[in-house]
Amino acid sequence: MKALILVGGFGTRLRPLTLSVPKPLVEFANKPMILHQIEALKAVGVTEVVLAINYQPEVMLNFLKEFEAKLGITITCSQETEPLGTAGPLALARDKLIDKSGEPFFVLNSDVISEYPFKEMIEFHKVHGGEASIMVTKVDEPSKYGVVVMEESTGQVDKFVEKPKLFVGNKINAGIYLLNPSVLDRIELRPTSIEKEVFPKIAAEKKLFAMVLPGFWMDIGQPRDYITGLRLYLDSLRKKASPKLATGSHIVGNVLVHETAKIGEGCLIGPDVAIGPGCVVESGVRLSRCTVMRGVRIKKHACISSSIIGWHSTVGQWARVENMTILGEDVHVCDEIYSNGGVVLPHKEIKSSILKPEIVM
Repeated sequence: MKALILVGGFGTRLRPLTLSVPKPLVEFANKPMILHQIEALKAVGVTEVVLAINYQPEVMLNFLKEFEAKLGITITCSQETEPLGTAGPLALARDKLIDKSGEPFFVLNSDVISEYPFKEMIEFHKVHGGEASIMVTKVDEPSKYGVVVMEESTGQVDKFVEKPKLFVGNKINAGIYLLNPSVLDRIELRPTSIEKEVFPKIAAEKKLFAMVLPGFWMDIGQPRDYITGLRLYLDSLRKKASPKLATGSHIVGNVLVHETAKIGEGCLIGPDVAIGPGCVVESGVRLSRCTVMRGVRIKKHACISSSIIGWHSTVGQWARVENMTILGEDVHVCDEIYSNGGVVLPHKEIKSSILKPEIVM
Protein backbone atom coordinates (compact mmCIF):
# COMPACT_ATOMS: atom_id res chain seq x y z
CA MET A 1 0.00 0.00 0.00
CA LYS A 2 1.00 3.60 -0.56
CA ALA A 3 0.24 6.89 1.17
CA LEU A 4 0.50 10.58 0.29
CA ILE A 5 1.06 13.16 3.02
CA LEU A 6 0.10 16.74 2.12
CA VAL A 7 2.98 18.73 3.59
CA GLY A 8 2.47 21.90 1.59
CA GLY A 9 4.05 25.20 2.39
CA PHE A 10 5.89 27.37 4.85
CA GLY A 11 4.15 26.57 8.13
CA THR A 12 3.65 30.27 8.82
CA ARG A 13 1.17 29.67 11.65
CA LEU A 14 3.81 27.82 13.68
CA ARG A 15 6.48 30.47 13.28
CA PRO A 16 9.00 31.08 14.83
CA LEU A 17 9.55 27.28 15.15
CA THR A 18 9.22 26.79 11.39
CA LEU A 19 11.96 29.35 10.74
CA SER A 20 14.38 26.63 11.93
CA VAL A 21 12.87 23.44 10.46
CA PRO A 22 10.03 22.58 8.06
CA LYS A 23 6.77 22.21 10.00
CA PRO A 24 6.43 18.41 9.76
CA LEU A 25 9.82 18.08 11.47
CA VAL A 26 8.80 20.19 14.49
CA GLU A 27 8.62 17.79 17.43
CA PHE A 28 5.27 16.97 18.96
CA ALA A 29 5.46 14.89 22.16
CA ASN A 30 9.21 14.42 21.54
CA LYS A 31 8.81 13.08 18.00
CA PRO A 32 8.66 14.98 14.68
CA MET A 33 4.98 15.48 13.77
CA ILE A 34 5.25 13.56 10.52
CA LEU A 35 6.83 10.52 12.19
CA HIS A 36 3.69 9.90 14.23
CA GLN A 37 1.90 9.46 10.89
CA ILE A 38 4.59 7.48 9.08
CA GLU A 39 4.92 4.98 11.95
CA ALA A 40 1.15 4.44 12.05
CA LEU A 41 1.06 3.93 8.25
CA LYS A 42 3.91 1.45 8.41
CA ALA A 43 2.04 -0.51 11.09
CA VAL A 44 -0.86 -1.26 8.69
CA GLY A 45 1.38 -2.37 5.84
CA VAL A 46 2.07 0.85 3.91
CA THR A 47 5.40 0.36 2.09
CA GLU A 48 5.82 3.75 0.39
CA VAL A 49 5.06 7.26 1.60
CA VAL A 50 5.06 10.20 -0.82
CA LEU A 51 5.44 13.71 0.64
CA ALA A 52 3.69 16.41 -1.38
CA ILE A 53 5.79 19.47 -0.69
CA ASN A 54 6.59 22.89 -2.14
CA TYR A 55 9.23 24.04 0.35
CA GLN A 56 12.66 22.70 1.37
CA PRO A 57 12.32 19.10 0.11
CA GLU A 58 16.07 18.49 0.63
CA VAL A 59 15.84 19.24 4.35
CA MET A 60 12.87 16.89 4.73
CA LEU A 61 14.41 14.05 2.75
CA ASN A 62 17.83 14.27 4.41
CA PHE A 63 16.16 14.12 7.79
CA LEU A 64 13.85 11.24 6.88
CA LYS A 65 16.58 9.11 5.26
CA GLU A 66 17.59 7.65 8.65
CA PHE A 67 13.97 6.73 9.42
CA GLU A 68 13.57 5.08 6.02
CA ALA A 69 16.15 2.49 7.02
CA LYS A 70 14.96 2.24 10.63
CA LEU A 71 11.30 1.70 9.72
CA GLY A 72 11.91 -0.19 6.49
CA ILE A 73 9.66 2.12 4.44
CA THR A 74 10.31 4.09 1.24
CA ILE A 75 9.89 7.87 1.56
CA THR A 76 9.92 10.06 -1.56
CA CYS A 77 9.03 13.66 -2.39
CA SER A 78 6.70 15.04 -5.01
CA GLN A 79 7.68 18.69 -5.35
CA GLU A 80 5.24 21.35 -6.52
CA THR A 81 6.67 24.36 -8.32
CA GLU A 82 3.51 26.30 -7.44
CA PRO A 83 1.00 25.65 -4.63
CA LEU A 84 -1.55 23.15 -5.97
CA GLY A 85 -4.13 23.16 -3.16
CA THR A 86 -5.25 19.88 -1.60
CA ALA A 87 -6.10 17.91 -4.79
CA GLY A 88 -3.53 19.12 -7.35
CA PRO A 89 -0.69 17.33 -5.49
CA LEU A 90 -2.47 13.99 -6.06
CA ALA A 91 -2.46 14.58 -9.81
CA LEU A 92 1.21 15.57 -9.66
CA ALA A 93 2.14 12.40 -7.73
CA ARG A 94 -0.09 10.18 -9.86
CA ASP A 95 2.74 8.01 -11.23
CA LYS A 96 4.09 7.42 -7.72
CA LEU A 97 0.66 6.43 -6.34
CA ILE A 98 -0.53 4.08 -9.08
CA ASP A 99 0.83 0.58 -9.36
CA LYS A 100 -0.41 -2.69 -10.84
CA SER A 101 -2.16 -3.76 -7.62
CA GLY A 102 -5.15 -1.40 -7.95
CA GLU A 103 -5.12 -1.04 -4.14
CA PRO A 104 -6.49 2.10 -2.49
CA PHE A 105 -4.01 4.61 -1.06
CA PHE A 106 -4.09 6.88 2.00
CA VAL A 107 -3.99 10.69 1.86
CA LEU A 108 -3.26 12.64 5.07
CA ASN A 109 -2.96 16.28 6.06
CA SER A 110 0.41 16.57 7.79
CA ASP A 111 -0.92 18.67 10.72
CA VAL A 112 -3.43 16.10 11.94
CA ILE A 113 -2.76 14.20 15.15
CA SER A 114 -5.03 11.35 16.25
CA GLU A 115 -4.89 7.63 17.10
CA TYR A 116 -4.83 6.93 13.33
CA PRO A 117 -7.25 3.98 13.11
CA PHE A 118 -5.99 3.02 9.64
CA LYS A 119 -6.72 -0.69 10.08
CA GLU A 120 -10.41 0.02 10.79
CA MET A 121 -10.50 2.43 7.86
CA ILE A 122 -9.21 -0.20 5.42
CA GLU A 123 -11.92 -2.59 6.68
CA PHE A 124 -14.62 0.12 6.38
CA HIS A 125 -13.50 0.90 2.82
CA LYS A 126 -13.66 -2.76 1.77
CA VAL A 127 -17.15 -3.23 3.24
CA HIS A 128 -18.87 -0.19 1.66
CA GLY A 129 -17.31 -0.80 -1.77
CA GLY A 130 -17.42 2.88 -2.79
CA GLU A 131 -14.70 4.94 -4.40
CA ALA A 132 -13.45 6.98 -1.46
CA SER A 133 -13.53 6.95 2.36
CA ILE A 134 -12.95 9.97 4.56
CA MET A 135 -12.54 10.23 8.31
CA VAL A 136 -14.78 12.68 10.10
CA THR A 137 -14.57 13.89 13.67
CA LYS A 138 -17.23 15.40 15.95
CA VAL A 139 -16.65 18.99 17.09
CA ASP A 140 -18.42 21.33 19.51
CA GLU A 141 -18.42 24.33 17.17
CA PRO A 142 -19.13 23.07 13.65
CA SER A 143 -19.73 26.62 12.33
CA LYS A 144 -15.94 27.17 12.11
CA TYR A 145 -15.44 24.24 9.73
CA GLY A 146 -16.73 22.47 6.65
CA VAL A 147 -19.42 20.08 7.89
CA VAL A 148 -19.95 16.63 6.35
CA VAL A 149 -23.62 15.69 6.10
CA MET A 150 -23.94 11.90 6.03
CA GLU A 151 -26.31 8.98 6.40
CA GLU A 152 -25.61 7.76 9.95
CA SER A 153 -26.19 4.03 9.45
CA THR A 154 -24.14 3.50 6.25
CA GLY A 155 -21.76 6.48 6.42
CA GLN A 156 -22.74 7.51 2.89
CA VAL A 157 -21.92 11.19 2.41
CA ASP A 158 -24.76 13.39 1.18
CA LYS A 159 -23.04 16.79 0.93
CA PHE A 160 -20.55 19.25 2.37
CA VAL A 161 -21.60 22.54 3.97
CA GLU A 162 -18.84 25.14 4.39
CA LYS A 163 -19.00 27.05 7.74
CA PRO A 164 -22.77 26.57 8.20
CA LYS A 165 -24.81 29.39 9.76
CA LEU A 166 -27.57 26.95 10.75
CA PHE A 167 -26.88 23.60 12.40
CA VAL A 168 -26.66 20.82 9.80
CA GLY A 169 -24.46 18.42 11.79
CA ASN A 170 -21.35 18.31 13.96
CA LYS A 171 -19.03 16.10 11.92
CA ILE A 172 -16.13 17.69 10.09
CA ASN A 173 -13.53 16.43 7.65
CA ALA A 174 -10.60 15.08 9.71
CA GLY A 175 -8.06 15.23 6.85
CA ILE A 176 -7.54 11.46 6.56
CA TYR A 177 -8.68 9.73 3.34
CA LEU A 178 -8.52 6.31 1.70
CA LEU A 179 -9.03 6.56 -2.07
CA ASN A 180 -9.32 4.14 -4.96
CA PRO A 181 -6.88 4.88 -7.82
CA SER A 182 -9.89 5.84 -10.00
CA VAL A 183 -10.21 9.06 -7.92
CA LEU A 184 -7.03 10.29 -9.67
CA ASP A 185 -8.91 10.31 -13.00
CA ARG A 186 -11.16 13.02 -11.52
CA ILE A 187 -8.30 15.41 -10.68
CA GLU A 188 -6.66 17.83 -13.11
CA LEU A 189 -3.08 19.02 -12.66
CA ARG A 190 -3.89 22.54 -11.48
CA PRO A 191 -4.46 24.28 -8.14
CA THR A 192 -7.63 22.61 -6.90
CA SER A 193 -9.36 21.61 -3.66
CA ILE A 194 -10.20 18.00 -2.87
CA GLU A 195 -12.80 19.09 -0.30
CA LYS A 196 -14.60 21.62 -2.52
CA GLU A 197 -14.18 20.19 -6.04
CA VAL A 198 -13.44 16.47 -5.95
CA PHE A 199 -15.35 15.01 -2.98
CA PRO A 200 -18.71 16.71 -3.74
CA LYS A 201 -18.72 15.08 -7.20
CA ILE A 202 -17.99 11.64 -5.74
CA ALA A 203 -20.70 12.23 -3.11
CA ALA A 204 -23.19 13.17 -5.85
CA GLU A 205 -22.57 9.73 -7.37
CA LYS A 206 -23.11 8.15 -3.92
CA LYS A 207 -19.58 6.70 -3.90
CA LEU A 208 -18.17 8.69 -0.94
CA PHE A 209 -18.38 7.26 2.58
CA ALA A 210 -17.41 8.73 5.94
CA MET A 211 -16.23 6.93 9.05
CA VAL A 212 -16.45 8.65 12.44
CA LEU A 213 -12.98 8.81 13.95
CA PRO A 214 -12.76 7.04 17.31
CA GLY A 215 -10.68 8.78 19.97
CA PHE A 216 -9.15 12.24 19.84
CA TRP A 217 -8.33 14.51 16.89
CA MET A 218 -6.50 17.82 16.53
CA ASP A 219 -5.06 19.95 13.76
CA ILE A 220 -1.86 21.10 15.51
CA GLY A 221 -0.79 23.62 12.85
CA GLN A 222 -0.93 26.57 15.24
CA PRO A 223 0.40 27.08 18.78
CA ARG A 224 -2.87 27.06 20.77
CA ASP A 225 -4.04 23.89 19.01
CA TYR A 226 -0.58 22.34 19.38
CA ILE A 227 -0.83 22.75 23.18
CA THR A 228 -4.40 21.36 23.17
CA GLY A 229 -3.27 18.49 20.93
CA LEU A 230 -0.51 17.61 23.40
CA ARG A 231 -3.08 17.35 26.21
CA LEU A 232 -5.29 15.06 24.11
CA TYR A 233 -2.36 12.93 22.98
CA LEU A 234 -0.99 12.48 26.52
CA ASP A 235 -4.51 11.68 27.72
CA SER A 236 -4.75 8.91 25.12
CA LEU A 237 -1.41 7.51 26.37
CA ARG A 238 -2.86 7.53 29.90
CA LYS A 239 -5.94 5.59 28.73
CA LYS A 240 -3.62 2.97 27.20
CA ALA A 241 -1.60 2.88 30.46
CA SER A 242 1.51 3.76 28.44
CA PRO A 243 4.87 3.16 30.15
CA LYS A 244 6.16 6.29 28.36
CA LEU A 245 4.45 8.58 30.90
CA ALA A 246 6.65 9.88 33.71
CA THR A 247 5.99 8.99 37.34
CA GLY A 248 7.23 10.38 40.64
CA SER A 249 6.33 12.73 43.47
CA HIS A 250 7.30 15.77 41.35
CA ILE A 251 4.94 14.79 38.49
CA VAL A 252 1.32 16.01 38.28
CA GLY A 253 -0.97 14.51 35.63
CA ASN A 254 0.37 13.40 32.24
CA VAL A 255 4.02 14.20 31.50
CA LEU A 256 6.61 12.93 28.99
CA VAL A 257 10.27 13.28 29.96
CA HIS A 258 12.99 12.13 27.56
CA GLU A 259 15.39 9.67 29.18
CA THR A 260 18.37 12.01 28.58
CA ALA A 261 16.73 15.03 30.28
CA LYS A 262 17.83 15.97 33.80
CA ILE A 263 15.40 17.29 36.40
CA GLY A 264 16.52 18.98 39.62
CA GLU A 265 15.22 18.83 43.19
CA GLY A 266 11.89 20.30 44.27
CA CYS A 267 10.38 20.75 40.80
CA LEU A 268 6.68 20.40 40.08
CA ILE A 269 6.00 19.25 36.52
CA GLY A 270 2.61 18.82 34.82
CA PRO A 271 -0.02 18.44 33.79
CA ASP A 272 0.43 18.11 30.00
CA VAL A 273 4.16 18.69 29.64
CA ALA A 274 6.70 17.23 27.18
CA ILE A 275 10.42 17.61 27.98
CA GLY A 276 12.79 16.80 25.11
CA PRO A 277 16.23 15.16 24.88
CA GLY A 278 19.19 16.74 26.63
CA CYS A 279 17.09 19.29 28.54
CA VAL A 280 18.24 20.50 31.94
CA VAL A 281 15.56 21.59 34.40
CA GLU A 282 17.19 23.07 37.50
CA SER A 283 15.76 22.90 41.01
CA GLY A 284 12.46 24.46 42.05
CA VAL A 285 11.09 24.86 38.52
CA ARG A 286 7.32 24.77 37.81
CA LEU A 287 6.13 23.54 34.37
CA SER A 288 2.55 23.06 33.15
CA ARG A 289 0.83 22.69 29.73
CA CYS A 290 4.04 23.29 27.81
CA THR A 291 6.58 21.74 25.46
CA VAL A 292 10.28 22.09 26.17
CA MET A 293 12.31 21.08 23.10
CA ARG A 294 15.72 19.48 22.73
CA GLY A 295 18.68 21.01 24.57
CA VAL A 296 16.78 23.64 26.58
CA ARG A 297 18.00 24.79 30.00
CA ILE A 298 15.47 26.08 32.52
CA LYS A 299 17.14 27.74 35.47
CA LYS A 300 16.17 27.64 39.13
CA HIS A 301 12.64 28.61 40.19
CA ALA A 302 11.47 29.56 36.70
CA CYS A 303 7.78 29.06 35.97
CA ILE A 304 6.47 28.13 32.50
CA SER A 305 2.85 27.50 31.48
CA SER A 306 0.90 27.25 28.19
CA SER A 307 4.03 27.91 26.13
CA ILE A 308 6.48 26.30 23.70
CA ILE A 309 10.21 26.63 24.38
CA GLY A 310 12.25 26.11 21.18
CA TRP A 311 15.47 24.15 20.77
CA HIS A 312 18.56 25.10 22.81
CA SER A 313 16.87 28.08 24.47
CA THR A 314 17.39 29.10 28.10
CA VAL A 315 14.92 30.50 30.58
CA GLY A 316 16.54 32.43 33.44
CA GLN A 317 16.15 32.10 37.20
CA TRP A 318 12.79 33.21 38.60
CA ALA A 319 11.58 34.04 35.08
CA ARG A 320 7.88 33.61 34.33
CA VAL A 321 6.82 32.53 30.83
CA GLU A 322 3.11 32.08 30.07
CA ASN A 323 0.03 32.68 27.91
CA MET A 324 1.16 31.15 24.58
CA THR A 325 4.70 32.45 24.68
CA ILE A 326 6.60 30.80 21.82
CA LEU A 327 10.38 30.96 21.92
CA GLY A 328 12.14 30.16 18.64
CA GLU A 329 15.44 28.29 18.50
CA ASP A 330 18.29 29.55 20.70
CA VAL A 331 16.38 32.28 22.56
CA HIS A 332 17.73 33.39 25.92
CA VAL A 333 15.35 34.83 28.50
CA CYS A 334 17.28 36.63 31.24
CA ASP A 335 16.73 36.16 34.98
CA GLU A 336 13.49 37.49 36.53
CA ILE A 337 11.92 38.34 33.14
CA TYR A 338 8.17 38.01 32.56
CA SER A 339 6.77 37.01 29.15
CA ASN A 340 3.03 37.28 28.58
CA GLY A 341 2.42 35.76 25.13
CA GLY A 342 5.68 36.88 23.56
CA VAL A 343 6.50 35.29 20.20
CA VAL A 344 10.27 35.49 19.93
CA LEU A 345 12.24 34.87 16.73
CA PRO A 346 15.37 32.67 16.84
CA HIS A 347 18.74 33.74 18.33
CA LYS A 348 17.39 36.58 20.49
CA GLU A 349 18.21 37.60 24.03
CA ILE A 350 15.28 38.91 26.07
CA LYS A 351 16.49 41.46 28.63
CA SER A 352 13.21 43.23 29.39
CA SER A 353 9.74 41.87 30.15
CA ILE A 354 7.08 41.32 27.48
CA LEU A 355 3.93 42.57 29.16
CA LYS A 356 1.41 41.92 26.39
CA PRO A 357 1.35 39.44 23.51
CA GLU A 358 3.67 40.70 20.76
CA ILE A 359 6.25 39.52 18.26
CA VAL A 360 9.88 40.17 19.20
CA MET A 361 12.02 40.38 16.05
